Amino acid sequence: MSDGVKRRPAGLTTRLTERLGIRSPIVQGAFGGGLSTPELVAAVANSGGLGSFGAQGLEPDQIEETARAIRRLTQGPFALNLWVPLAGDLAAPTQASYDATMARLRPFFAELALEPPSLEEVLQAVAPRFEQQLDAVLRSRPPVFSFIFGIPPAEMLRECKRLGIVTLGTATNLAEGEALDAAGVDMIVASGSEAGGHRASFLRPVAEALATSALVPQVVDRVQVPVIAAGGIADGRGIVAAFALGAEGVQVGTAFLASEESGATPAHKQALVKPGDRSTMLTRAFTGRYARGLVNRFMREMSPYDSEFPAYPWQNLMTLPLRRAAARAGLAELLPLWAGQNVTLVRARKAAEVMDFLRADTERVLDQLREKSSRHPGSAHQSVGW
Repeated sequence: MSDGVKRRPAGLTTRLTERLGIRSPIVQGAFGGGLSTPELVAAVANSGGLGSFGAQGLEPDQIEETARAIRRLTQGPFALNLWVPLAGDLAAPTQASYDATMARLRPFFAELALEPPSLEEVLQAVAPRFEQQLDAVLRSRPPVFSFIFGIPPAEMLRECKRLGIVTLGTATNLAEGEALDAAGVDMIVASGSEAGGHRASFLRPVAEALATSALVPQVVDRVQVPVIAAGGIADGRGIVAAFALGAEGVQVGTAFLASEESGATPAHKQALVKPGDRSTMLTRAFTGRYARGLVNRFMREMSPYDSEFPAYPWQNLMTLPLRRAAARAGLAELLPLWAGQNVTLVRARKAAEVMDFLRADTERVLDQLREKSSRHPGSAHQSVGW
């Protein structure tokens, strides 16, 4: 007979797992641009973690339908993720900047037999408004609302608290972590420079972003809420290191992006797991915001002009037809192949298998540490359950 208390399977207990009622302190990174799927989110939630859906490009009605689709697949907690608008997002490109950008991009359009969008078409493209998206999130009442690139308005955060929605913001430096904490955000992702996809900096330049090992302890020492480590985490070694730095959870992106349930194209998934060089770099060439992905021909050829491209969303709109055509043709050399610096650790697995591997590998690393400690009489060590 139920006593009304939320039951959580045994495992590593932190404020994150207690607050969300999950078994494992693992958060699946939220992927925008069609890379998230309800199936991926549900698979992670059903395996004891926090599944996340990147809703940045969705219209309000699509956000509500996405929440309903996830709930049809799982009773576990999940997050809906949005991008907070940055100052300057709406500064439209001039004819001169459009012409300069298209001069760089036109050979790729020609290669795919495409006509580039005109400046008028770019300017007329209407992206979903953040305020309307956020209203849809509130109507959907997900267990968690996560966000990057800033902090939502205070009244929206208060409404989340009133509705019982846990808020989760992302910091790439100490100043951002402190700002999120001061705003009353419930949990903070400390995202190191190793992380794949878009860099979420909003108070400091991307160039000042810290590595996970430097960022996490700084944020942990200065905020009151639980900190989730992100960036370069794809196995038990990364998880144990994150907890040693003071994190109470980890966010894993690239390993789930390569999973069977993700919305990444077959060409993208294959590039993430194929043998050989899988170097990554930051680029603005695809969207106008810095993002980390596997190095390919498009990135190499556009690299000299990276600082010249228009800001998001304009560069994103200019390259959108190109990216869609490349995806249809399976041309990995022209696609944004988002990936973190941990990509060589990634294997092709189902999402539930990723969760099982992360738990088992964490136990393996902890067992190794216990064994090493036991070889030295008098050394102190604590048994940690997972």
